[in-house]
Amino acid sequence: MSSRDEDEAWRQIVANYGDAPSVEDAPREETRVEGPTEFRVEPAAEPEPDPAPFPWEDEGRFVPPPPPPLPRPEPRRALAWLGLFGAPLVLLVALVFGIYLPGWMSLVLVGGFVGGFLYLVSTMPSEPRDPGDDGARI
Repeated sequence: MSSRDEDEAWRQIVANYGDAPSVEDAPREETRVEGPTEFRVEPAAEPEPDPAPFPWEDEGRFVPPPPPPLPRPEPRRALAWLGLFGAPLVLLVALVFGIYLPGWMSLVLVGGFVGGFLYLVSTMPSEPRDPGDDGARI
């Protein structure tokens, strides 16, 4: 297809954009009927009921294996997570319900939060789990 033909095709597309095609433009097929035709109306046959409403029920069911148990964190790491989430939760509950906490207890809770955060950040691995993993997922 030459450039001129392509340009002409695009001009026709733009010129006819939005025009609905008419049925009269469609090519017609000629059909011949020889002899007299009779039309009979017969009642529709009842559809046969399906033997099984869900065909996949009788194919067997996939039962996945039980998941492996969750890994148990080492005690220091579990204590750091408890400090990170537990301390703000205790402070928030005390604030909402108007419970007075002594100053030393508030200081311990804030220290637990900061200490837990610092411990978790300092023990993070510096390289990826898989050496060939650059982080991209497809």
